[in-house]
Amino acid sequence: MPPRHVHPWLFMILIIPYGVASGYVTVALEYQFKEAGVSVVQLASLAALTVLPHTWKFFWAPVVDATLDPKRWYLISGFLTAIGIGALGFFPPTKAGLAILSIVVFTSSLATTVLGMAVESLMAHCTPDELKGRAGGWFQAGNLGGGGIGGGVGLVLARSLPSAWMASVLVGGLCLVCSLALTGLPAQNRPHGQANIFAGVLASLREIWDVAKQRSGLTALILCFLPIGAGAAGSLWSALASEWHASAETVALVTGLLGGIVSAAGCIAGGFVCDRYNRKAAYVWFGILQAAAAIAMAVMPRSESMFVLWTLFYAFTTGLTFAGFTAFVLEAIGKGAAATKYNAFASLSNMPIYYMTIVNGHTHDWWNSRGMLFAEATLCVAGAVVFVLIARQLLPRRAA
Repeated sequence: MPPRHVHPWLFMILIIPYGVASGYVTVALEYQFKEAGVSVVQLASLAALTVLPHTWKFFWAPVVDATLDPKRWYLISGFLTAIGIGALGFFPPTKAGLAILSIVVFTSSLATTVLGMAVESLMAHCTPDELKGRAGGWFQAGNLGGGGIGGGVGLVLARSLPSAWMASVLVGGLCLVCSLALTGLPAQNRPHGQANIFAGVLASLREIWDVAKQRSGLTALILCFLPIGAGAAGSLWSALASEWHASAETVALVTGLLGGIVSAAGCIAGGFVCDRYNRKAAYVWFGILQAAAAIAMAVMPRSESMFVLWTLFYAFTTGLTFAGFTAFVLEAIGKGAAATKYNAFASLSNMPIYYMTIVNGHTHDWWNSRGMLFAEATLCVAGAVVFVLIARQLLPRRAA
């Protein structure tokens, strides 16, 4: 009997810890450490560590497909993710503290890769073709909304509780509650029922090769690697807030809870659009809109109200692009070894987030925040042009 289809909002709940883990680092810790005198380059490097494991996660995705079922993997990785988030508040903004914290951030992000794989596999097998855009929207709403919860709620708790570790432990503990959403999903078997893990891994790799051989699959893989709609500047708003004279309360609101709500709304809107139009084209246009938001923020006056306006607009466009990404990937991979196939795309898509975060940190210190925003927007538009040229060569004229 095929698995029953479920409402996509369950995927939003399940993926929240994935977003919380990075949001706590890029908002709560970042703001506290910036106040303590840590440089933007150091903070950018710390933020990049939340992405680094996700650029290589394809290599262990076949193991997830070939061994335990997705629900069991979710429970294991969810517990490890909560432990990692809880540990973030125990280290001071000193050289030694940052060194150990970097290891904790990397390890926690490593656990979230498996959590994401479990949810992606469940989503691929429980979502009909006509709802893949909306499933991607709800999924990314939980991801980005979780970032807002981890960042905003984490920062408020860290500033109001007697010790920073109390905030991180509380936020990590709340992430464990998300596993209750598993009860609303049907039981899942391993995509490959081979007698040993090696046969399962080989079968998973054959499936990703089958996707890559198709022109539509190849163009989707190329699109993932280009710096279109990466949303990398969003991980540095806390470090840059003082340049717009934004208070800690404002930062907690717009880069945290309110930003999470706005980006989640962008995800749902983007998923709705992607079920009605060409999903790859929608993703590119969403990226162009994000570049426009970066340019507007660069040229408009520096005030707290402008910081609120443009960071929220940027958050909305990030929601659009993330939903667009998930929609065109679900369209490309089908079912089968879903974790392996999805994460081949996701690993590539996290590379531009990683390298654009590093680029943003350096361009800020070479020039200033205005130069950083212009550089990000320029690279986004250049990536869109490159993709259009490639798509015209690879795809039939009508599809391109």
